Amino acid sequence: MNNALNIIEPTLLSESGHCFSFIESLANEYPNEKLVIWADKKNHLKFKSQHNAEVIVRQYFFRRLRKIQSIFLYKKLLKLQEKILISTANRTDLLLLNLLSKNQIPEGKVFLFFHWINLNQKKINQLKTIAARQPKIVILAPTETIAKSFSEAGFANVKIIAYPITKIQKKTGEEVQFRAVSFIGAARQDKGFGKVVDLIEFSEKMNLEIPFSIQTSADHYGKYDSRTEEDILRLKKSKYPKLQLNNLTLSKKEYLDFFSGTICLQLYNTKDFADRISGVTLDALSSGTPIITINNTWMARQVSRFNAGIIINSPSPEDVIIAINRIRENYAKYCKNAAHGGQILQTEHSAFNLVKFLTI
Repeated sequence: MNNALNIIEPTLLSESGHCFSFIESLANEYPNEKLVIWADKKNHLKFKSQHNAEVIVRQYFFRRLRKIQSIFLYKKLLKLQEKILISTANRTDLLLLNLLSKNQIPEGKVFLFFHWINLNQKKINQLKTIAARQPKIVILAPTETIAKSFSEAGFANVKIIAYPITKIQKKTGEEVQFRAVSFIGAARQDKGFGKVVDLIEFSEKMNLEIPFSIQTSADHYGKYDSRTEEDILRLKKSKYPKLQLNNLTLSKKEYLDFFSGTICLQLYNTKDFADRISGVTLDALSSGTPIITINNTWMARQVSRFNAGIIINSPSPEDVIIAINRIRENYAKYCKNAAHGGQILQTEHSAFNLVKFLTI
């Protein structure tokens, strides 16, 4: 097995989304001879290794055909003496790899990074079958909860690896003036987008003067769920004078600039994000941006660790307004705490940790 690595990321199309920052940070740290990234057919991305590895980006996946294309790609790559990393893995990837392998997949050949997994008993039984037949597949997980799910299903090679963070150079001592309360990232229900709209409607009703800067962009393929579509219509009908909407897909620079001078709202669903990594949290803290989030979530643990914002027990507009005012009263302090936490997280979540494991 040589150290050439194939990364499979079908939704990688532009600089938007955390699949881009994941791949960019990994490519930047990759030290060996060749890195091949299999991405969306329409992508025109380029990545560079600081160690002069050859980085090749393949225009491969069509949106509607990506599952079928995965079959042929996995079949091809399994025959090569090169490594495979599925950077946003799901259960279907495991099923396909198992079906396409006539024999056991050799040690150090296939790595699957699971950002999250939702299991029932039927799915657990499927995982147990695959684990018994493919004991040398390596499962990578960013949190203990995800790792435990696979270990309990019988996978022998499960490794907790910190989620690779966007590399951000935050100037120390830089003080930014507050400009707005922000929602950053894809507009989704599990990310509390509906609660954010409720907050703005409440602010309008109460004649408040809190400025809001809200990103309303969709997922990788420009899709919204029906409830989010309704929420966006509510926003567009709003007459709140201090509301700024941005429905554009942001470049990396535009996305990072969006954090500047804001308080980042992360009113994420507590069930979905109890132990689920948020790239927005990592980027907000790395940018020196304080956060408002809900108790009993992964985000809340990061905010508490660095005193980098306010943790609330419910996403009611009244509670969020109180949290906003508390941060605004000591905005410089919270920004300083966030920036300090971001510096620590830049080291703890460096892509070097994943690269080192992949290239052993």
